Amino acid sequence: MPGVHIRENESFEKALRRFNKTCMKEGILSEIRKRQHFEKPSERRKRKINSAKRKLLKRDFVQRNR
Repeated sequence: MPGVHIRENESFEKALRRFNKTCMKEGILSEIRKRQHFEKPSERRKRKINSAKRKLLKRDFVQRNR
C-alpha cells in the first residue's frame, strides 16, 4: 500500500495529488478494476488472444505506413 508523508507547509491537495500519482505508477487502480468481477479462465484466454491480435494488427499497420 503506497503512502505519502505530508511535508511541512504542503497543502492537502498537493499531497493527495502525489498519492494519486504513486497509486497510478504502482497500477493499483487497474488491479482493482480487473478484480472487480470474476473472469472465467476461458474469458481471460479470449481477452489475451484478442489483445495480442490487436497489437499485431497495429504493429503491421504502422510498418506499412512508414
